[in-house]
Amino acid sequence: MRRSGLAELLPSLHDKVWVGLSAGSMVMTPRIGPDFVEWTSPTGTDETLGLVDFSLFPHLDHPALPENSMADAERWAAALPNPAYAIDDETAVKVADGVVEIVSEGRWRLF
Repeated sequence: MRRSGLAELLPSLHDKVWVGLSAGSMVMTPRIGPDFVEWTSPTGTDETLGLVDFSLFPHLDHPALPENSMADAERWAAALPNPAYAIDDETAVKVADGVVEIVSEGRWRLF
């Protein structure tokens, strides 16, 4: 996203909506945490685009992902320098004009 120029363009798209699922949402955060690093970024860190000021732990308590428990999310969040949300697949995070709103029929937690 940085090499293509999209990362620089995204903040200027005020009248557009970004919808991301899983990693597509995590990329908007400042950090994903080492638990989710499956590649070596150009910076060599877990830093992402930082368009929002919190991190996301997706698929909380998903039956196919036993490593995505609330205990795992707590440990993950404790290693981050910024606020973080753990969200299940019935939860969305809406950010408009810098205001965060949780839309959920499921389980989530702010750390």
